Amino acid sequence: MSSLPPARDAGQRKRDALRRLAEDEDAWVSSTAADGTPALVPLSFAWHGERLVMATKDRNRTARNLAARPESQVALGTTRDVVLFHCTTEVLASDALPRDASDALSAKLGWDVYGREGWVFLRFTPRRLLVWREANELPGRELMRDGAWVV
Repeated sequence: MSSLPPARDAGQRKRDALRRLAEDEDAWVSSTAADGTPALVPLSFAWHGERLVMATKDRNRTARNLAARPESQVALGTTRDVVLFHCTTEVLASDALPRDASDALSAKLGWDVYGREGWVFLRFTPRRLLVWREANELPGRELMRDGAWVV
């Protein structure tokens, strides 16, 4: 039986989550079609103004799903280092996202979608955030509730 590393306190978990948001490039995005069919895809992201910003083709299933049903989950990390957001999502035309948010995504990823035909931005507003590594971090894993940090 392996011993677990000591559980991090809430403040350390928040710092670690914010570091991942600054440094990671990709996240797993869940969505659900109108008929209930789930989808899970990786998308590149930027963390800007307490929101996740992503871009995808407007015809992609994820964009269509989120336009019809704007509730989603977004996950970063591995099964041993989880950052899990429950979000509401906006699907915005490629020229409708505020330019500073678009620029943040462009700067992080090295390419710009702003104004490109056939593309949309996805803006995720976190409502709940859970962060944990091992079973000893399951208690107290909720760092955001109702869109506000609890830490």
